[in-house]
Amino acid sequence: MVAFFLALALVLLITMAVGLVRIVIGPTPADRMMAAQLLGTSGIGVLMLLSTALGIPALIDVGLIFALLAAVSVAAFTRRRVGQDQA
Repeated sequence: MVAFFLALALVLLITMAVGLVRIVIGPTPADRMMAAQLLGTSGIGVLMLLSTALGIPALIDVGLIFALLAAVSVAAFTRRRVGQDQA
C-alpha cells in the first residue's frame, strides 16, 4: 500500500510540473492564478499521501495550513482584480 501511495504522489508531482509550466507561460493573470491553485491543491494532496505512506502525522497539519493559505491567496487575488476592473 505504501508503494501505491508513493506512486500517486509521483503522479501529483507530475501534474505540479505541468502547472508550473502554465504559470510561466500563462497568457492572463487568471490563468496563472488557476495554475497556482493547481500547485497548491496538488501539493496538499502530496503531503496527505506522504503523511499516510510514511506515517508522519505532522504533514497533515502542514497540508491544512497550506489549504488555508491557498484560500486566502485566492480571496486576495479576486479582491485585487475587482479593484482594478473598477478603476
